[in-house]
Amino acid sequence: MTHEFKEILEAYLKAKQLSKSTVLATLVSVNGSSYRKEGVRMLIHQNMQIVGAVSGGCVEKEVVLQSQSVFATGQSKLISYDGRYRLGCEGTLYLLLEKLNISDEVILKIQHCFANRKSFQLNTFYADALTVGGGTIVQLDGVDYPISNFNRKTKFKNCFHQIMEPIFQIYIVGTEHDANSLSQQASFLGWEVIIVNGTKTLKSINDFIGTKKIINTEEDDINELKIDRETAIVLMNHNYAKDLWFLQRLKKSKPLYIGLLGATKRKEQLFTALIEDDLDISEEFLELIHGPTGLDIGSVTPQEIAVSIVAEIIATKKNKLVSSLPKNTSLKLSI
Repeated sequence: MTHEFKEILEAYLKAKQLSKSTVLATLVSVNGSSYRKEGVRMLIHQNMQIVGAVSGGCVEKEVVLQSQSVFATGQSKLISYDGRYRLGCEGTLYLLLEKLNISDEVILKIQHCFANRKSFQLNTFYADALTVGGGTIVQLDGVDYPISNFNRKTKFKNCFHQIMEPIFQIYIVGTEHDANSLSQQASFLGWEVIIVNGTKTLKSINDFIGTKKIINTEEDDINELKIDRETAIVLMNHNYAKDLWFLQRLKKSKPLYIGLLGATKRKEQLFTALIEDDLDISEEFLELIHGPTGLDIGSVTPQEIAVSIVAEIIATKKNKLVSSLPKNTSLKLSI
C-alpha cells in the first residue's frame, strides 16, 4: 500500500502548490468481508476528482459526496457503509474523512523515507460512526506529526495503526526483450523497477517501459543495489557465467526473492558452483533462490512468463504455497 500512499502524497503536493484543498479518506475498519482491506486510502480534490480507491468502485461516489461537508467545515468525520445492502459484500466499512494540511517539513521527511527505503507509521484516530473529529498522525523517527487539523489532546477510543514499509522493488538483471515484459508487468503493480545492465552496450530508461532506473555495470561492484526484504531480484542474463557472477556477489544480501531463468538442472549446477566457491555459503541465502522462476501457469510468451514471475513473487510475499514451474521447463533459455 505504500506506493498508493506515495501517489496520494504527490497528488496532494500538486494541489497544495495550486492552493487547492483535498480530503483524505481512510478505510479504518471492516466488520465482515470487503473488496479491499483496512489501510487503503483515497484522495478527493475539490473538483471531485479522486486519486486511489477504497473499494472496487462501489462506494467512491458516495465518499466524494460525503467529503463535501469536510471541505466546507474542515471537520473530520467517520462514515459507515453496510455492504449487505449497498455494496454486494458481507461487511460494513468504516472510513474516516479528513481535510489534509501537511507542512512542507513533514512532506520532505516522508519523501526522505521513500528515497532511503525507510519505514514509517501512520496512526489514524477515530470515534464512532457519524461522530465529528479524528485524524491521522504520521510517526517519523519517533516524532508525531498531524497531517490534518487534528487536535492531539482529544481522546479517541479507536486508532488504526499502519506500518508503511519501503515500496516493493524489483531488480531485473538483464536487458533482453523478456526483461522489458517483466518491467512492464511489475510497474503495473506499483513496484519500483530497476534494470541492471551487465553488458557493454549502454541502455536507458526509454528502453524499458515502467523502469525507474538503469544501472549500467560490467564487472563492477554492485553495492549500488539497495537490497532489503522488500526486494525481489530476477536474473535474466541468458548467460550461466553472468548469473553465477551475480549470485556470488549477492550471497551476503537478504532480499525476499531471487529468481533464475532455466530448468531445475541449471539451478542445481549454479548451486554446486556457489558451494564449491564458498563452503560457508548460508542455506538461508540458497533458499531464497527460485529456479525456474515463476508459477506453473503454462506460460509461453514473454508477457505470460512475466505474469508467472510476478505471481510467484506475490505468493512468496504473502507466504502462500503455490506450484512453481515444472522441472523440465526451460523458459526458452539459450545458454
